[in-house]
Amino acid sequence: MQLKRSFLSLLLCSIVIISNAQAQTADIILQNGRILDGTGNSWYKSNIAITNGKILAIGKLNGWTATRVIDVQNQIIAPGFIDVHTHIEGEEKKNPLAENFILDGVTTVVTGNCGLGQTNIGKYFSMMDSLHTSINVATLIGHNDVRKAAMGSANRLPSESEMLRMEQIVEDAMKSGAVGFSTGLIYIPGTYSKTEEVVRLAKVAAKYNGVYASHIRNEGDSVAPAIREAINIGKEAGIPVEISHFKVSGQQNWGRSTETIAMVEAARAEGQDVTIDQYPYTASSTSLSTLLPDWVLADGSDSIKARLSRPEIKERVIKHMITNLKKRSLKHFSYTVVAYYKADTTYNGKSIEDINVGNGNPHKVQAEAETIISMMMQGGASMVFHGMSEKDVSNIMKVPFNMIASDAGIRILGSGSPHPRGYGTNARVLGKYVREKKIISLEEAIRRMTTLPARKFNIENRGIIREGAIADIVVFDENTVTDMATFEQPHQLSTGFSYVLVNGQVTNDQGKHTGTRAGKVIRWNGGK
Repeated sequence: MQLKRSFLSLLLCSIVIISNAQAQTADIILQNGRILDGTGNSWYKSNIAITNGKILAIGKLNGWTATRVIDVQNQIIAPGFIDVHTHIEGEEKKNPLAENFILDGVTTVVTGNCGLGQTNIGKYFSMMDSLHTSINVATLIGHNDVRKAAMGSANRLPSESEMLRMEQIVEDAMKSGAVGFSTGLIYIPGTYSKTEEVVRLAKVAAKYNGVYASHIRNEGDSVAPAIREAINIGKEAGIPVEISHFKVSGQQNWGRSTETIAMVEAARAEGQDVTIDQYPYTASSTSLSTLLPDWVLADGSDSIKARLSRPEIKERVIKHMITNLKKRSLKHFSYTVVAYYKADTTYNGKSIEDINVGNGNPHKVQAEAETIISMMMQGGASMVFHGMSEKDVSNIMKVPFNMIASDAGIRILGSGSPHPRGYGTNARVLGKYVREKKIISLEEAIRRMTTLPARKFNIENRGIIREGAIADIVVFDENTVTDMATFEQPHQLSTGFSYVLVNGQVTNDQGKHTGTRAGKVIRWNGGK
């Protein structure tokens, strides 16, 4: 009997030893870190074991072994950041490493914003599956390109057949895994649409539990009715709303963030799911064409050139631009700086005022407006517009339903003179608004970069540190993390991010991109 008991004890011990041996092996162990799990809770000291792209265990991990053990030396371990407002279309193949995102702590991006992007989402995802970028990619289906596919750039209401065609494109996109529907109501041809058209398309996305993300119709003088329209679209369509790059533009509107925030708070108080995102800069970046009246931009580039070639049209356009400039209490187009002008790259980084004088023209606003028209005749340009106040940026930063987003694409080092937000958005928030200005806490900033966007955009099992979650992780020193990119020298990678793991693979190793391309396409299944 005693022998039998001894045998059973030995057998049980063997099973325990074998089980422990199996459980105590990992691919990567991050040890001696302070974990901010993304929920907004305070940090706690612990270690993380990662296997097969997922977080296997969190704890002391005594006796565990791993292929690689990384001592993070008391740095912060957080979920990889989720950038919900990007424009990477067309740049994925040029630079699949996406260093500007990885070195800023971003592991997942949502593209297809502002009504722009691919209309065949299934085909796009197949391409991305084959390409293998360093970042995970989700996408929205964009209204502007949907409208172009159905009716070109016409300045009119759609016919019923065109409307049905648009609805079908949105439906196909949602079935293929889009996370929602976006609009860019300041851009052609979206600006020609009425609210009813947008509601019908948003209802299609709502059937699949998507989100409605909007670059609203106006962010300046008419910002209040534009916000009201976005909120009403969400209410009528029964869909969560995300107001993109929330701001108030134009010197004449400085201080109005108190008013605009209150509008969103009122909608939320009534039970409507309305959130916002923001980049932490006082300048925006978009097309030169936004300086022109909408009616000039219909029906494509040939039509635009034909209109601008007519003296009476040119005179009306110049008057329109000068009137809007005077509203800003400015005498020159000094606030408009070229990010990239294909026709003459020597213009990159220069203001319209400087370009005009440099070309030997009179230092007058009339001549500057004519310079803008000349550039439009040559294909237009991407621009940086300096027109927001730091007080409004800080005020919006305090809002708890506000996410951090870059509104940027994949950067090619040294190409053009782009907005620095493409390199330093998250580092800037952590360095300037958390560490220096103390506008928000570190825990709150991480929540805004992780769990909040993951919940809003239905990005499942990411944006959080917990056992079983996908191992998208960033390790950084909160005392040194800094955005290096400036408007004068934008092509500078952020510092302070020691490690970035994407799907459990080290992609940033001690501040250097490893060349790893472990990113995945994120397909939303409509909540099924």
